[in-house]
Amino acid sequence: MSLSSTILGYPRVGRKRELKKAVEAYWAGRSDAAGLKEAEAELRKANLARLVELGLDRDGSALPENSSLYDQVLDITFLLGAVPERFRGLGGLDQYFALARGNAEVFPLEMTKWFDTNYHYLVPEIGPDTPISLKNTDLVDRFTEAKSWGYLTRPVIVGPVTYLALSKGETEGYDPLDRLEDVVAVYEQLLTAFKAAGAEWVEIDETAVVSDNLSASRDGIIAKVEQVWTHLLSSSNRPHVLLAAPYGDSTKAFPALFRTGAEAIAIDLDRGTLPSADDLAGINNLSSRTLVAGVVDGRNIWATDLNKAKDLLEQAKDLGFTVKVGTSTSLQHVPHDTDLENWADPELNENLHDWLAFADQKIEEVVILDRGLTEGWDAIADELSKNADILTRRAATAGVAVDAVRERVAALTEADRTRGDYAEREAAQEARLNLPPLPTTTIGSFPQTTEIRTSRAAHARGEIDDATYEDRMKEEIERVIRLQEELDIDVLVHGEAERNDMVQYFAELLDGFAVTKHGWVQSYGSRCTRPSILWGDVAKSGDISVPWWSFAQSVTNRPVKGMLTGPVTIIAWSFVRKDISLGQVADQIALALRDEVADLEKAGAAIIQVDEPALRELLPLEQSKHADYLEWSVGSFRAATAGVDKATQIHTHLCYSDFGQIIDAIAGLDADVTSIEAARSAMEVLPDLNDHGFSHGVGPGVWDIHSPRVPSTEEIAGLLRLAVDSVDPRILWVNPDCGLKTRGYDETVASLKNLVTAAKQVREELSADQRLLA
Repeated sequence: MSLSSTILGYPRVGRKRELKKAVEAYWAGRSDAAGLKEAEAELRKANLARLVELGLDRDGSALPENSSLYDQVLDITFLLGAVPERFRGLGGLDQYFALARGNAEVFPLEMTKWFDTNYHYLVPEIGPDTPISLKNTDLVDRFTEAKSWGYLTRPVIVGPVTYLALSKGETEGYDPLDRLEDVVAVYEQLLTAFKAAGAEWVEIDETAVVSDNLSASRDGIIAKVEQVWTHLLSSSNRPHVLLAAPYGDSTKAFPALFRTGAEAIAIDLDRGTLPSADDLAGINNLSSRTLVAGVVDGRNIWATDLNKAKDLLEQAKDLGFTVKVGTSTSLQHVPHDTDLENWADPELNENLHDWLAFADQKIEEVVILDRGLTEGWDAIADELSKNADILTRRAATAGVAVDAVRERVAALTEADRTRGDYAEREAAQEARLNLPPLPTTTIGSFPQTTEIRTSRAAHARGEIDDATYEDRMKEEIERVIRLQEELDIDVLVHGEAERNDMVQYFAELLDGFAVTKHGWVQSYGSRCTRPSILWGDVAKSGDISVPWWSFAQSVTNRPVKGMLTGPVTIIAWSFVRKDISLGQVADQIALALRDEVADLEKAGAAIIQVDEPALRELLPLEQSKHADYLEWSVGSFRAATAGVDKATQIHTHLCYSDFGQIIDAIAGLDADVTSIEAARSAMEVLPDLNDHGFSHGVGPGVWDIHSPRVPSTEEIAGLLRLAVDSVDPRILWVNPDCGLKTRGYDETVASLKNLVTAAKQVREELSADQRLLA
C-alpha cells in the first residue's frame, strides 16, 4: 500500500485540553482508571474524525497515532518495562505516573527538553541489569481500537536508537546504547504484533540522527540506525516503515536512512535541506521509495509560503523520488485551530488570522500542496496567488518594522553588554545585602490559587474594575511576603500573583506581541502553555513590573527580587517571526528589558532576576551553529542587564538542561548569581561548574517542584552536602529547582520549611570550618 501525504503527529491534549483535565481528575481521585482511559479514547476518536474532516486520507495510513497519557518516551520505557528498581513494586498506571511525577516514597525520572523544543520528555535510566522485554501491548491496542472505529492509523513510535541515545546510564559511565540489541529484539516483536493487527504502516522517529548535542557521536548514531533498521526491515513479517528524521537537517544521515531499505523516509525541510545528487550516489531505485518532504513547518504558527514549498517539492521530484507532502515535525508543538480564536478581540492584531496556521490549518496546507503535486500546480493557482498576496501585505504592515527600534539595536556596542569587575561587584553587593552563608530564596512564582485565577479572569472580562483587581493582587502579594518572613527565607519574591505566565505577561505589555485565548500547547504531561505570538518589532511602552515590586518591598525589610523573563526564554516560549534573525529579535527584547531593569533599579531594587530557563533549549542541533547562537544569546542577556550599578545584584535561572554543553555560556552571562535545576539529577551539574572554575554565586536546586512529593529536611541537607563537596560554599545559594506556580500551598509550605531548616543545619555544620566561610 502506498503512503499518502501526511503529518508526523497531531496535538494530543485536545482542543479544550480534555486530556489534561482527565489526567488531573484521575490524579485528584475524581475519576478512576476506567474513567481516564475512556476519556482518552474519546479524545483519540475525536482527533481522528477531525483529521479525516480536514482532508487526510482515511485509508492511506495518513492518520498518525501519536497519542500518549503523558510522554512518548515514557511510553517506550513503560512498553519495555525498563523501569529503575525503585519503581518495580508498583504496577499499571500507578507505576506509569510515578515514573513521571514520583510519589511520597520515590523520586521520578529526570525531565529535560526534547531536542531544541519547549516540550519535555522523561529521561530513561538504563543499566546493564535493567529489565527489557515486551511488557504490554498498549501501542498495538490503540491501533486496533482505532481500526474498530473505521480508521487505519499509522502508529508513531520513538526509534530504538533514539530512545537509548536520549537515556542516561543508571550508573555513572554506563552507556545505555550497550542495551541496543535487547531493545531491538523487542521492536522486532512489536513490528510483528502490528503486522498481525493489520497495520499497513508504522512511523519510526529516529530523531537522534539530526543532533550533535547527544553524548553519543552523531556519526555513531547514524551508523547504529543503519545497522538496526537494515536488520529489522529484512523481515517480511512487519508493516511498511516510514523512517522519520524530523527536527533538523538530516542530510548527513540521508544515505544511511535510504540504505536501510525503509519504504519511506521523512525529512525536515524547514530546518534542513534536500540531499544532493552526490548524497544519493549509489542508491538505486529511488522512484520505488517515498520521500515525505517536510515543507510545512510543524513547530511554528506562520502560514506556509506555498510557492516556496511548491518549488521544494518539484526539486525533490527531480531527484527521482516518489514525493509526498509532509510536516517538518509533529504538530504537537502548535495549537489546534485558529478558528478557536476571536479575531475581533482588540488584543489580537487584525491581520493575524490571515498570517497564521495552527495544526488544523497546517493540515489544510498539506492537503492543498498534495492536490497541486498530484493534479498539477494549476489546480491550486488561486491558493498560491492568495498566499503570495498575504505574505507581501504582511511585510508592509505597520509595526512589523519600526525604525526607532532598528536604529537602537544597530547602535549597541560591546560596552553596552559589559559590567564591571566581578570582585568589585561582589564586595559592593555583600556590603549592601549583608546576607548569611547559604542564603535562601525561591525562584519567583508562588502557587496560583483559585482565588487569584478567578480575580484575573474577572478583571479580563471587565467584571471587576482596575482598583478592585489591584487590591486583590496586593492582598495576595502581602500574604506571600508574610509567609516567606514566617519561614525565615532570606531573599523574598513577590510571588507573581498578577502574572498568568512568565512569558505571556510580558507579551501583553510589550509592543510587537499578540496573545491567544485558546492556543494551548503541551509542555509536559498535563502542563500546557499558551505561547505568545511575536509578530513585530519589540519595545517597552509602559509599566511592567515596578508597581508590583514596589508594593512588595514596601511591606518588608528583607530584600525582594525584581523578576523579569530574559530575551532568549521569551523567544523560546513564543512563536517568533521568521523574517529577521533571532539575534536581532533577542536584542530588541533585551533593550526593552534593559529599560525595565533600569526602572527597577531606580525604584530601589537591590536584586533583579532575569530568568533564562530556555538558554540550553535553543542550542542548535548542529555543532557548527553553536558559536553563533551562544554569541547572540549571551549577548542579549548582557545587553539587558549590564546597565546596572555594581551594588545591584543580577540573578538568573536556568532549568531542564544538560548544562555541561553550555558551561562557558553560563559563565559568559556574567550574572552575579545563577540558580540551576539540579534536584532530579542529584547535583550532576556541579562537577562541570567546579571543573570550569565557576566563581560567581550559584543556587543548585534542592527541591524538585515538578513532583508532588515533599522532600525531607535530611534529603535536602544531603543535596546541600553534595553541593558543598563540589563547589566553594561561599558562593552557594539554597533554592528550589523552579518557580512554585504549579504547586499547592500545603506542599509548598512543608517543603520550604524543610529547605530553610536544612540550610540552617548545613550552615551550622560549616560554621566550625572558618576556612570555608571566611
